[in-house]
Amino acid sequence: MGLAFFGLTSNTAPETRLAIFTQIHQIVFHGKGGYDWHTVYDMPIWLRRFTFKQIYNFYEEEKESVNKSTSSSQKTAIGADGKVKAPEFISKAPKPPVKYK
Repeated sequence: MGLAFFGLTSNTAPETRLAIFTQIHQIVFHGKGGYDWHTVYDMPIWLRRFTFKQIYNFYEEEKESVNKSTSSSQKTAIGADGKVKAPEFISKAPKPPVKYK
């Protein structure tokens, strides 16, 4: 049985270490150049968690807005009968008068 230092044991230490380094990587990578590895590593834990959460929330909101805009604008140009439909702006355009000579 290993000594538990702040709840870490020899079994949980590798998982915790991986989680910390993954979080640091995510902040550096998705921070788009705003953070370097050493700055994030030396951040207080509360600030690193706050920064990670803010970046996470930003990308989640961006993903939702992209999904919302693509799902609402997905219109097909082929009707249920298999024929190609004319765009709306063409069908609403005024038709020129027919001239016969």
